[in-house]
Amino acid sequence: MEFQEIDPREMPDGIGVITLNRPEKRNAISIRMRREISFCLDRWKDSSSVGVVIFTGRGETFSAGFDLSEFAQPERFDELLASSSAYHRDVWNFPKPTIAAVNGPALGGGFDLAALCDVRIGSASCAFSHPEIKFGAPPLFTPLRWIVGDGWARDLCLTGRKIHAPEAYRIGLLSEVVEDDRLMERVAAIGAMIVAAPAETLRFTKAYLSGNPGKGFEESFRIEHDEAFRKVLLKRAKEGFGR
Repeated sequence: MEFQEIDPREMPDGIGVITLNRPEKRNAISIRMRREISFCLDRWKDSSSVGVVIFTGRGETFSAGFDLSEFAQPERFDELLASSSAYHRDVWNFPKPTIAAVNGPALGGGFDLAALCDVRIGSASCAFSHPEIKFGAPPLFTPLRWIVGDGWARDLCLTGRKIHAPEAYRIGLLSEVVEDDRLMERVAAIGAMIVAAPAETLRFTKAYLSGNPGKGFEESFRIEHDEAFRKVLLKRAKEGFGR
């Protein structure tokens, strides 16, 4: 596939970067962009050269959300639904860690993309909101409540109000806030920390990070402890740690 609306790059040390590349449209997420992201993630999921993926936006906006002009084309409604369903699942189920480098406003579908990532680092100028509730589009609630809890997720989904970087950090939506010009440097450093772990261990951990929300203690413990011992930890012990 020829990439037109994302700019995917493989960086040193096992880091892949997907830059949303429609700055003239505030990186609005179109059908084509969703398909390009899905294609890129599929290509990287088994790549030995990419161990963590960073999402960010070109220009001053992370993403203004879905490209609403496509919703004015009824002949594309089937494409809209199919591409959206596939893309959200592809991001959530990607078997390697993901980081959102939120370089500016993340609105609607852009907010959702950040929430689907494992880690979120924001620039001082970033902001989040779900304005789509005002024109009739129900926001994604469940991934957000897993991050910030029911109360805050209900508030943000129902009001559509905007929160800026300090408040996003205070409620746990962001892990860190850094100056705009240091964002990618800091996110790359966090990516390097992540890929320092063995790839097999990261894959196992990512699988239960995505799969265990909502499970009770015993079911989660069997996966996070018992299966981890059998499938990963003891195997590495036999091979010799650090070798």
